[in-house]
Amino acid sequence: MRRALVLLAALSVAAPAGAESDAEALVRKAFAGATEDEWRTRLAQDETQALCSKYRNAPPPDIAAQILERERATLKLPDDGRLLGDWREGEKLAGIGTGGHIGRIQPDPPDRRKGGNCYACHKLASKEVAAGTIGPSLTGYGRLRGNSPEVVRYTYEKIQNAQAFFPCSHMPRFGYHGWLGPKEIADVAAFLLDPESPVNK
Repeated sequence: MRRALVLLAALSVAAPAGAESDAEALVRKAFAGATEDEWRTRLAQDETQALCSKYRNAPPPDIAAQILERERATLKLPDDGRLLGDWREGEKLAGIGTGGHIGRIQPDPPDRRKGGNCYACHKLASKEVAAGTIGPSLTGYGRLRGNSPEVVRYTYEKIQNAQAFFPCSHMPRFGYHGWLGPKEIADVAAFLLDPESPVNK
């Protein structure tokens, strides 16, 4: 999906005026099995994504402020008020890199669980040898930051929508897009913050 958006953005920028529909048609062809709802929610850029593409993830200060304001307005705490869940479930979610396939090549089975795929970008538990470096290392996250109410809330909200804190962040907006629900976000937050989590050992 990310490659499709990058391709669409690149073709839109490189193509002459009026050729954007050709680029969109090319991406739509690549995802021929996508429903209109999937296209709208997962492939079409929203206003924030379009601005980040336009400014190549380096928006000027006034645009960055607009993005922050718009994205912060989307933050929502869970109805039950629980910002920390079960770190063991969060550990599982952090390691799941499947789910969300669309199209006819390899569609998802209906029971496939979505995950955060956190290790693709971050080092978390020190025992994990396969970790990405796109994002910062989060090993010792809770040990270094503590678990004050402010830290817990920041961690929960950052997982929910990273663009509410850093305009054009490469981190997915897990809660904004409904990829992870409130309980799952709380579980991942616990994985980062719980003293018993392998992240903090």
